[in-house]
Amino acid sequence: MRGAARGRLATRDNGGPRRRTGSPECHLLGLRSPAPPELPTGKAGRRLPAPAPRGGEREHGLQQKWTPEAHRQPRVSFARSEKPCSTRAPDRMGKKIKKEVEPPPKDVFDPLTIESKKAATVVLMLNSPEEEILAKACEAIYKFALKGEENKATLLELGAVEPLTKLLTHEDKVVRRNATMIFGILASNNDVKKLLRELDVMNSVIAQLAPEEEVVIHEFASLCLANMSTEHTGKVQIFEHGGLEPLIRLLSSPDPDVKKNSVECIYNLVQDFRCRMAIQELNAIPPILDLLKSEYPVIQLLALKTLGVITNDKESRAMLRDNQGLDYLLKILETKELNDLHIEALSVIANCLEDMDTMVLIQQTGGLKKFLVFAENSTVPDIQKNAAKAIAKAAYDPENRKLFHEQEVEKCLVALLGSENDGTKVAAAQAISAMCENSGSKDFFNNQGIPQLIQLLKSDNDEIREAAALALANLTTCNPANANAAAEADGIDPLINTLSSKRDGAIANAATVLTNMAMQEPLRVSIQSRDVMHAIIGPLRSANTVVQSKAALMVAATACDVEARTELRNSGGLEPLVELLQSKNEEVRRHASWAVMVCAGDELMATELCRLGALDILEQINLSLSKKNKFSEAAYNKLLNHNLSLKYSQTGYLSSSNIISDGFFDYGRINPGTKLLPLKELCFQEPSDLRAVILVNSKSSDFSPPPSMEDKSSDVGYGRSISSSSSLRRASKEKTGAGFGSPTEEKSEPASGRNTVLSKSATKEKGPRKGRGKKEEEKVKEEEEVLAVPKLTGEGSVDKEWCPPFDPDFCAYVNEVTKSILPITNVKEQIEVLARYVAEKMGGKIPKEKLHDFSWELHISELKFQLKSNVVPIGQIKKGIFYHRALLFKALGDRIGVGSSLVRGEYGRAWNEVQLMNESRRGVTGSLPSPEIYIVDLMFHPGALIKLKRTAKKGERSGRSGQKPLKLKGKRGQGRPALGFRMDVGFPGLRYC
Repeated sequence: MRGAARGRLATRDNGGPRRRTGSPECHLLGLRSPAPPELPTGKAGRRLPAPAPRGGEREHGLQQKWTPEAHRQPRVSFARSEKPCSTRAPDRMGKKIKKEVEPPPKDVFDPLTIESKKAATVVLMLNSPEEEILAKACEAIYKFALKGEENKATLLELGAVEPLTKLLTHEDKVVRRNATMIFGILASNNDVKKLLRELDVMNSVIAQLAPEEEVVIHEFASLCLANMSTEHTGKVQIFEHGGLEPLIRLLSSPDPDVKKNSVECIYNLVQDFRCRMAIQELNAIPPILDLLKSEYPVIQLLALKTLGVITNDKESRAMLRDNQGLDYLLKILETKELNDLHIEALSVIANCLEDMDTMVLIQQTGGLKKFLVFAENSTVPDIQKNAAKAIAKAAYDPENRKLFHEQEVEKCLVALLGSENDGTKVAAAQAISAMCENSGSKDFFNNQGIPQLIQLLKSDNDEIREAAALALANLTTCNPANANAAAEADGIDPLINTLSSKRDGAIANAATVLTNMAMQEPLRVSIQSRDVMHAIIGPLRSANTVVQSKAALMVAATACDVEARTELRNSGGLEPLVELLQSKNEEVRRHASWAVMVCAGDELMATELCRLGALDILEQINLSLSKKNKFSEAAYNKLLNHNLSLKYSQTGYLSSSNIISDGFFDYGRINPGTKLLPLKELCFQEPSDLRAVILVNSKSSDFSPPPSMEDKSSDVGYGRSISSSSSLRRASKEKTGAGFGSPTEEKSEPASGRNTVLSKSATKEKGPRKGRGKKEEEKVKEEEEVLAVPKLTGEGSVDKEWCPPFDPDFCAYVNEVTKSILPITNVKEQIEVLARYVAEKMGGKIPKEKLHDFSWELHISELKFQLKSNVVPIGQIKKGIFYHRALLFKALGDRIGVGSSLVRGEYGRAWNEVQLMNESRRGVTGSLPSPEIYIVDLMFHPGALIKLKRTAKKGERSGRSGQKPLKLKGKRGQGRPALGFRMDVGFPGLRYC
């Protein structure tokens, strides 16, 4: 209340409500009304003391203040000059004798009387050296500035501020006092404040707070500082020039105006952290508490506001407790006549309740119970709101929550939820969310509280919906009973509707509640039936990272079955989900990876996610040490399980659960971050010196029917070749012309011995062709080349979808092992027989000393040349080494249920690992032992099993979980890593089973 807006302090009569007095005749700057004409009655009537003269007269305040003589004059008037007069003195005779008056000295200026009607003239007088003129000029300027803001701006334009700053340090006390009064008024103008900061007058103003100065100077100097402290720069200047200490001293001044201005300035200063720290060192809390006893509400209110700020610090709360400040506060709450102070008192109590020692003290003295009863029974909405805020603020401490629970604060909060005031509802819901950390409180709200919160979700006020959703989120976290209670209260529909709220907090909290509910199967089904996947699209596209994170987590919790994932895909939810993988927020990336891992549960979703680039993004995330996480790795592996060709190329490992299907191809090892071309593009490439791509495909295309068994020799058992070498040669040529299309229809001739591409029968096949004419051969060759051009790419028709090249030989292998090996009941025997079968189809047993004579490279080159492609079907490879045989073993074993893992080694090595139970442990009671791991020999001793020293862990389905070197039982090669040794020298020191 400063300048023209300042009112007077009000007094209270004994035994009745406060009585505020005031009259328009009271000066605007005064805090009190003029003294009544009757004599004072003393303390009994609470009448203010009668005015008493003091130092200089006062113009305003509760006491009769100094009124200058010019106060009643509309103009400035200086001393008037008088004309010299003459008198006649009587003589002795009774006659009057004329007496001559001596003229004034010639060097003395005659007094001049001036009446000024312009403020500019008076401003010029501020530079006068005469003290009387300076005093009266300041008088006039003070009155002019007191009339309004426009006059203050006028004085600023006239340049009155600069000369006035010099008068603050004038030797004459009256001049100094009048200048201080002017600045007390002018400092309320923002432009004047700015200029005062630039002129750096803070030292001069603070100097006026010295104890020896008059009370009037204290009043207006503190008023000036209060006006200056409203801006940050002014706070800094006052603090740095040591203004805080004299202000605290003036809190004990007998003048209420000085108290009011000082505490107001201190309140502004303590908004800064440094000033709050200094308050503790200067022990300012006791004098501030004394202000609570003041008769004037404005002083009490400012004191409470100041305490509300400084008690945010723990040390200040301790000082308040040590000075019995809580007693003052509780007495204010108990006094109905002081209801205008209750809100600020509650604010201070809320800060004090954060301190455990204070909380215990209030609880022991019964103050906590009184506080809760007061909050519940109050009819003032703001008081209830602040009481709920106080509970919420204190409930973040676990010990405080325990004390609140003992005092049954939950009943009070549930009652406040039914308030008609929106702010009270919000504060009560926030307090409930804070109390949810206490398990007892969580259980209490199961029956009382959750239904009311569900009703608040239906409110039109978004802030209420956000607070209610927050409380429900905390209530249902790790508490299935509360989740069920929320569902039974028909909370699913309003929660889903809240996902479209305009407030990000409401959306995030609603998503959290739905996620907590979805942890239970019946509730998840109920949520899915309400079109939740369509409602989650908006939150997934939100720009708020918290909303993105909660939405992705909700997708991970609800998209647990095929129907929900299909609905998510049809609603367009996969695109924003994949985009979240690129978020810079760690939690968003983690939850998005989790959701992708869940959505990749079926092949159709995994294919769509890969099309949208999820696999590439996850690969980049996992290559970064700072971004990768367990969920990103799991999501990446989940997607790779639906793209085994890429998985094997990148990781070099396929577990027994990774079933090789038609269309699988082995491109070879690729470095991390390298993109693997699709099979279609690889088939279109011309043959080169690059490593051959090995294709596994027994599925025929639409334009190439699968081979009938009539075209193959049916009288073929295990150990005999499927077709003669001559028929293989013819089949190879015809496949070249057909682009891996239909197999040859010529009957194959049975032959004994190992199957080789370059055999005598093949040479005999060429014999009859030598008798043909040269022209006829060239004509046939041209026809074959013309037919081969469109079919090499696998294109039977432009309108039909491209299909991988068909491998009739591999199809025949699958049929044979299904007939001959699948019926075997012993798993170990199945593995051994299958190993010998694979070895025989790939060139048979190879002695280790003759491995270098095994010309498999030439054979593969011939196939690439014949097929005019780098892609070679595995069934056409008749001379294969380690990685050819291991792939064929894995592919055939997956078709008949013989589980094995495929592991890629160095230098073109690969092998299969199988798990077998220890026969010696069969029939032993107790827990089953872990299966033992064996390597299948497909080269030197086909069918032999090489036991590894490591055993499979419990629950481990695959032989390996990574690419660490395995330890073989026995000695390794000298200086060679396990399974990284040169296998052309055999398996030194390994024990065969």
